[in-house]
Amino acid sequence: MTRFSAILPFLLLLFCLKMAGQKKSLQAVSVTENITINGKLDETVWNSAPIATDFVMFEPDNGKPLDHSKRTEVRILYDNKAIYVAAVMYDDEPQKMLREITERDDFGTSEHFGIFINGFNDGQQDYRFFVSAAGVQMDALATEATEDFSWNAIWESSVKVTDFGWVVEMRIPYAALRFSPEAKQTWGLNFFRELRRYRQKYTWNRVNTQIGAFIPQAGILEGIENIKPPTRLFLIPYASYYYDYTDHEAGNTFKAGLDIKYGINDSFTLDAILVPDFGQTKFDNVVLNLTPFEQQFNENRPFFTEGTDIFNKGSLLYSRRIGGPPVADVVLSPDEEIIESPNSVDLLNALKLSGRTKGGLGIGVLNAVTERTFAKIRNTVTQETREALVSPLVNYNLLVLDQRFGGNSSVSLVNANTFREGNFRDANVSALVWDLNTKANTYKLAGDFKYSTINETVGFENGYDGFKTAVNFIKTHGNHRYDLLAKYISKDYDINDMGIAFINNYYNFYANYNYRILNPTKTFNSFRFDLSSSIEFQNQTGKVQDYYWIASTNFNSKKNDYWNASINVHPITSYDFYQPRVDGRYSYNPRTASFSTLFSSNYNRKFAIDVNPYVSFADEQDRNVFEFYVSPRYRINDRVLLVLSGDYIFHTNDRGFVDFDGTDILFGERDRKTVTAELSGRYSINNRMTFNLTARYYWSYAEYDELFTLRNDGFLNYLTNNPATVSPYDENLNLWNFDLTYSWWFAPASQISVLYRNNALDYRTAIENNLGRNVDNLFSNNLNSVFSISVRYFIDYNSLRRKS
Repeated sequence: MTRFSAILPFLLLLFCLKMAGQKKSLQAVSVTENITINGKLDETVWNSAPIATDFVMFEPDNGKPLDHSKRTEVRILYDNKAIYVAAVMYDDEPQKMLREITERDDFGTSEHFGIFINGFNDGQQDYRFFVSAAGVQMDALATEATEDFSWNAIWESSVKVTDFGWVVEMRIPYAALRFSPEAKQTWGLNFFRELRRYRQKYTWNRVNTQIGAFIPQAGILEGIENIKPPTRLFLIPYASYYYDYTDHEAGNTFKAGLDIKYGINDSFTLDAILVPDFGQTKFDNVVLNLTPFEQQFNENRPFFTEGTDIFNKGSLLYSRRIGGPPVADVVLSPDEEIIESPNSVDLLNALKLSGRTKGGLGIGVLNAVTERTFAKIRNTVTQETREALVSPLVNYNLLVLDQRFGGNSSVSLVNANTFREGNFRDANVSALVWDLNTKANTYKLAGDFKYSTINETVGFENGYDGFKTAVNFIKTHGNHRYDLLAKYISKDYDINDMGIAFINNYYNFYANYNYRILNPTKTFNSFRFDLSSSIEFQNQTGKVQDYYWIASTNFNSKKNDYWNASINVHPITSYDFYQPRVDGRYSYNPRTASFSTLFSSNYNRKFAIDVNPYVSFADEQDRNVFEFYVSPRYRINDRVLLVLSGDYIFHTNDRGFVDFDGTDILFGERDRKTVTAELSGRYSINNRMTFNLTARYYWSYAEYDELFTLRNDGFLNYLTNNPATVSPYDENLNLWNFDLTYSWWFAPASQISVLYRNNALDYRTAIENNLGRNVDNLFSNNLNSVFSISVRYFIDYNSLRRKS
């Protein structure tokens, strides 16, 4: 054997690795003629544009080339206003393509094409635009951590289904992108195709799943030069009408306001809302909350969900604080009562400024102002009324400076402050956050240091400070990966004026090991095993407040059904420093072991189902938890989808805080039952017009049979089981929510929406075990209704200027 022949295999391996790591490039072609977005590609200039093809599978079989019979060909043109994308998806069985019609940003069960654009080519953030074979648009701001589909850009697309597959034509204005002011642009670029019926995803430039980062593995778009984008100024006025029937009283309300989007330059955008209207946002899934913490709700208001990725740096923003419940208590004299008590505060205005410089510095500024809010008080003797201030004028501010570097690393400075008018609490929180990745994106070092300052009254007489710090080391590549975390939070660390954090005053160590397959086997399309452990110590006492081991596995079968199983063990007695509701006191938590499984059948089938049983056993007699969740769904056709879900939870001999009795802290032993039933349905007339139905019934009760007093060592002393003493603490809650909506996107970013909503609440301390009687009580005289119509119209300043 010659020396050359001996090293030839090694040279071939190096060549293959080198080719796999190379970035593809595509040249965009300048165009002066008008491009009509109709899916026909009938302009001759398309023939002169270079073709991007040779797609490679991302998952499940990473690296496998796309079969020639389903090849994809993409071209890009550009002018001074936008880029134009033409994609031809060949399919030798076009009659088998999935084409469910959904709402915007809902992928549903359909084939998809997407383009991912990084205007700074820094491997940090993509602007992603998808179109389904049914013509539905989806768009997102994507980082390695999140894919934010609440962001909605204004762009055009058209789809044509042919006898050889399907065609997408897109027009993406520069206003929907962010890029440097350079005369010669170089963008990060990738294309995406999903063959949904096979549950396969492909990209143009290969994304190697051995590497723990997606965005830096994009290709390159070149050729865009000397563009002069028009002014980016968009106005979206709105008008809404509401008919409200609540507590047997009817009312009519008319609202009007304005959203403004202004592109300061190609990199920065200002968003502002004047006199906002959030009356048609989704209802909250309220529960019977027996914990020491407030219930955390999802944000459903578009302004606070769209394009907020930079504002999530440091996790200091819980936007439901803005316009949330009033902060002040009302002081009453013995002869007074509250006759009107607002449960939220109106938002006067809000603005967001965000963007990124050529050097990779991201800047985000969020400001919101809420109005003074009053409760109405009546004197029961004189019948005179007065107002009491329950929330002053409040100014919320968030500043983020996020410096990107090195392909996929960043360091951020964040400041959140809340200023309340008058003698009310103010707060300030600052954070340093880092996310450092190796050049090959194989290891990550992340962490933070945060410092909070609270001023309870003017002059800082009752103020307090606190801090939190954490460091996290992660292996992000290969089949075998791990994650190590250490964290410390001081006693007075408090971000709850603008953020949310339930617990503090502890230090924590966490470790995770996981194994995954990166390509399918004979049995699995995907497989992952995780083993995690975490331990938390309370700072002052050194007592363990949480300690667990979790082993879990999940996989997708060859039929693309999903399975998951997990075991969670708390092997020692731990201590809860929050359940007693008194600083310095704590209660014990017994040893527990829990088991859960999840089966989710392939949603490609017309009928699919999710099943999730769960059991937990405590090291105490008959103290257990049983839960069973089931959710069948049926896709009647490409226009109609119905989803039903039911959840049953039963706690036996649960123990928790009940009340105070002088200096004693009372705990109770209780049985808890919760039943939740939800129905959602969608009828899509076309890809711009849909009806949606959402209904939720919730019933939960806590029935007490014994009372205890809490000892100083965290354990309990028996007090009584006398029903006359115990039963007054019982709680029984029934809730009903129903939304029926019609939505019509009659022009780009312009919408007519109609909502009919009704809801009911019944709360009592008498336990009613019969489901039918609970429903009767709920609907007997508690049903409230709302009917509303809202119109939003998008105005492009440039179109107004052309008409003038």
